[in-house]
Amino acid sequence: MKISLRAGERVYINGAVLRVDRKVSLELVNDVMFLLEGQVMQAADATTAMRQLYFIVQLMLMNPTDVGAAGSLYGQHHAALLAVCENREMLDGLAAIDEMVGGTRYFEALKRIRALFPLEEAILAGATTESPFKAA
Repeated sequence: MKISLRAGERVYINGAVLRVDRKVSLELVNDVMFLLEGQVMQAADATTAMRQLYFIVQLMLMNPTDVGAAGSLYGQHHAALLAVCENREMLDGLAAIDEMVGGTRYFEALKRIRALFPLEEAILAGATTESPFKAA
């Protein structure tokens, strides 16, 4: 896999943070877990349930040598989402995400979570005809 970075951009590879001082292309020749700076969510941006799930899985990807605490938090958060969600598309997405996380395919899980952001936004805005979450 080949990735291109701009000057000053960061990439997170297997828990290490690399910042480049000039435009550069990196070729990753073996299997690694990585995130580009633009894919990293800050804690302050984890303002909804799905964004919080993204942030938790992101922690698992960025610190692969210590996933215990984040894994426990993931389990609790995922279970809470399943308990309140009624929307079939969201439930299917959560099942797929859990399978990916269980297989340590964190990057794929992050992509799947990001794909559910628009659905969550519609749900929170009340734009869906079906109520996806039970009243708390």
